[in-house]
Amino acid sequence: MNARDQSSPQPSLLRDDEGGVATLTLNRPGQFNALDTELLDGLDRALASIASNPEVRVVVLAGAGRAFCPGHDLKEMLANCNEAFIGGLFRRCCDVMLALQRIPQPVIAKVHGIATAAGCQLVAACDLAVASADARFATSGVNFGLFCATPGVAVTRNVSRKRAFEMLFTGDFIDAATACDWGLVNRVVPHGELDAATRAFANVIVAKPAAVVALGKRFFYRQLEERIDDAYALAAGTITQNMLGPDAREGVGAFIDKRPPRWKG
Repeated sequence: MNARDQSSPQPSLLRDDEGGVATLTLNRPGQFNALDTELLDGLDRALASIASNPEVRVVVLAGAGRAFCPGHDLKEMLANCNEAFIGGLFRRCCDVMLALQRIPQPVIAKVHGIATAAGCQLVAACDLAVASADARFATSGVNFGLFCATPGVAVTRNVSRKRAFEMLFTGDFIDAATACDWGLVNRVVPHGELDAATRAFANVIVAKPAAVVALGKRFFYRQLEERIDDAYALAAGTITQNMLGPDAREGVGAFIDKRPPRWKG
């Protein structure tokens, strides 16, 4: 599925499916993959299509050219600086961020170059992230008179409170190693190894039973928002449902029989 960039004949969103992995590539390299309305709409449509596709087991989100994503297209925002447009733009962006978490497939951000403002939000909204050693991250809106409120929702759910506050209120860049130490990304690899490392990460999840992965992702995000007693109640119901299903019976049986599991689907 491709979204058309109005300023270019090239698709602004590319999709490639291979071996259970759907790779979505932001494809506005001349704008460092800034998120305009067309690209956000394309992401929303692609994620909706993927959510109902059992052949897709993992999603990789990448950027073409020299960067992952610098955030929103500021030129588009200034050219349409009215409440209807700006409000709609940010609601559309929030819908995309929520879709990343609500689809049953895990989503891995493959990050190189800069990931700033809503681009940093994209990384934080993905379930997992692999960064090249040259990647840099910032919620830099405060430097330009625009506090990164929507990026802050995702960032504060990934890094500690004081580190999130530092990012949001200084606008300073952090490097890939710091982003990994702070919990914004899972691992950092040399730039030349980024593709292979991300694919290897995805393949680990592709090998797991799809229904259990989907159930686990849904539980993971629900329990984060619950009080501890409600989280345990939710966990007990989830693992009961899981244990009574075919994947757990096969997996546990295979472990007892000392053989590899044979997952269905």
